[in-house]
Amino acid sequence: MKVFVGADYRGLKLKDSLAKFLVEQGCEVVDKGAYEYVEGDDFNDAAIAVAKEVRENPNTLGVLVCDSAHGVTIQANRFKGVRAAHCENTESARLAREHDDANVLCLSAHFVDDEKANKIASTFIETGFENLERRVRRINRLDERGDYD
Repeated sequence: MKVFVGADYRGLKLKDSLAKFLVEQGCEVVDKGAYEYVEGDDFNDAAIAVAKEVRENPNTLGVLVCDSAHGVTIQANRFKGVRAAHCENTESARLAREHDDANVLCLSAHFVDDEKANKIASTFIETGFENLERRVRRINRLDERGDYD
C-alpha cells in the first residue's frame, strides 16, 4: 500500500514515528512534509500536498497529523474525491474505511501517542470498504456542489 504522510510542526514528531512504523509494516511511504520543526508553520501545506496526491493516485491512502486534527481534516476535505476522517481510536478508523471509504486518516498529535497512532493507522489501512449500494450512493453525494444554507 502506498501511503502519503504529512504534518505541521505540532504533528511532525508523530508523523515521523508513524511513517517509520508504516514502512516496517510493508507500506511504501511518501513524506509530503513538514520535514523540520518550524514553529508556526501552516497545517494547510501538508494537508494540500497529501490530498492532491491521494486524489491523483487511486488506490493510495493518506495520513495527516496536526495538533487537533481538525485543521488538516477540514483542509483535505476541500478536495473532490478526498474523504478525510479524524479518528481517535481503532473503531472510528474501521468505520471510516468500511462505511465511508475514507482515504485520508487524520490524527491529533495532542490526543494520540505513538502506540495508539500505530494501532489506528494499521486498522485504517487494513480495513476495506463495505461496497454496499447505500454506502456507494452516499459517498457519491459527497462531491455534489451546491449552495447549502
